[in-house]
Amino acid sequence: MNITVNKIDEANATVTAVVANEEVETAVTKIAKSLSKTAKIDGFRKGKVPVAAVKKQYGERLVQDAEGEVLRDVLDQALVELGLANDALIGEPQVSKFDKGDKQIDVEVTFAIRPTIELGDYTSNVEKFEKPSISAEMITTRIEELAEAQAEFITIEEDRALVEGDTALLDFEGSIDGELFPGGAAKDFSLKLGSGQFIPGFEDQVIGMKKGEEKTVKVTFPENYGGESLAGKDAEFKVNINAIQEKAPVVINDDLAKKMIPGEEDATVELLKEQITAQLENEELSKLYNDELKPKLLEKMVEAYTFALPAFVVEQEMDIALNKKAQSMTEAELTTIKDDVAKVQELRETFREDAARSVKATFIIDALAKEEDIAVEEQEVMQTIYFEAMQTGQDPEQTYTHYKESGYLPAIQMAMVEDKVLSKLLNAQIEA
Repeated sequence: MNITVNKIDEANATVTAVVANEEVETAVTKIAKSLSKTAKIDGFRKGKVPVAAVKKQYGERLVQDAEGEVLRDVLDQALVELGLANDALIGEPQVSKFDKGDKQIDVEVTFAIRPTIELGDYTSNVEKFEKPSISAEMITTRIEELAEAQAEFITIEEDRALVEGDTALLDFEGSIDGELFPGGAAKDFSLKLGSGQFIPGFEDQVIGMKKGEEKTVKVTFPENYGGESLAGKDAEFKVNINAIQEKAPVVINDDLAKKMIPGEEDATVELLKEQITAQLENEELSKLYNDELKPKLLEKMVEAYTFALPAFVVEQEMDIALNKKAQSMTEAELTTIKDDVAKVQELRETFREDAARSVKATFIIDALAKEEDIAVEEQEVMQTIYFEAMQTGQDPEQTYTHYKESGYLPAIQMAMVEDKVLSKLLNAQIEA
């Protein structure tokens, strides 16, 4: 076996090898001898099967196993020459050539090596910043919003017309071409005018009506309306106003604080304001992190470090980007390139720079996570997916199974690691 190792850079290496056919035959004999001890072949006692009979019975399978064994020997020897352990590799080595000839097999394998990143004083890339300030107006507005959400409705006895912001208790009955349609009627329906809850134009025509008044409201269902039988159709709704309601006025006092802080019998407005302040600070800080600081910090980290990237990982990222692009293209756009290999390659190449930056960022985050002793276990990923699924009304178990079977879990896990790493680095730089 003749092996030549070519280390292209710190992250990529190629290995070429010439394996004599005699080496494969030697491996075939070795495997056949081992198999002869356990093989069951008619006409021979177990453990007494001749090697020749085993070769005849399992011929092609033995050759395939022998070639696999020889290839493993090539890989093991290459790792020794490269001075690498198996865990230094990313993914499986890529066999780009395995040409079987009359006398030998020509082999070529590509190795992707995990980059070694000298982080140095990485915290110097994190700029200090001030925590977002929360104004008294923001605190009062949030308390009023929360209080209003819990406030009771009161019925307006005054004989007046509905205005935007009022809540109308109404009966309605919808029809198209004189025919009632399913789901188009309700009694004592509570509708806040101006909420945009109904079909465009409906609420505008209810504004100005009075208690006890009946009116026919004419609207057109949007073209993209969920129900296909209604989309784009003209409809009429017979509307009757039963009552006009509005939320009770908000009074910010200690009684309100007790209602809004369950279990705190001695709750006061001041305590409520403290809790609301902390809540708003967290919200504003999270928004600042996600919209500005985290992307900026990651970009700075990418610019700060230079190291070789495993070529095949970048190529995989380019393929993912190309597939995403294809999913967003129109049928006409796809038709123009589907039979043109050069155009597909040209489009794919446009993703190389972004793909390289994305791969580089992933390796940097991985190195920082090890340095900061940050990890995200699969159980935490599962809990996150379950929580988000419940918030959106989806089945948590089905959602998790879908992500797992689609191979999305590693990406979700990596995103969570990135979030934790960047948050920890930023938290250390908040100025008082």
